[in-house]
Amino acid sequence: MLRRGAWYVVRNLGPDEAVLEVDNATVRVPRDSLEITETRPNRWTIVPRPHDADKLPESWGYFYVVCPNCATRAPVGRPSGEKRCTRCEQSFAVAWDERYLRTT
Repeated sequence: MLRRGAWYVVRNLGPDEAVLEVDNATVRVPRDSLEITETRPNRWTIVPRPHDADKLPESWGYFYVVCPNCATRAPVGRPSGEKRCTRCEQSFAVAWDERYLRTT
């Protein structure tokens, strides 16, 4: 139901959980599973491929990225300084250092 890299409206924020608006419904989520910010990210978000991702090309592999400007999905590609979005034509760094990508 929730997607990594997506933005959701926070309806209520408690010490242990948040109530989000997701597809015109409210959803309770443990607060420690969210990153709550007031500004949009400024880097491509790396997203693990969902099990039911039948609309994503198989050639993209186990991960894809989400543009911080327009939310377009794209293949990760090769690690480099920046990645250019083919939809909005903006360039951004890729968030290779995100904590959820670490295995240790």
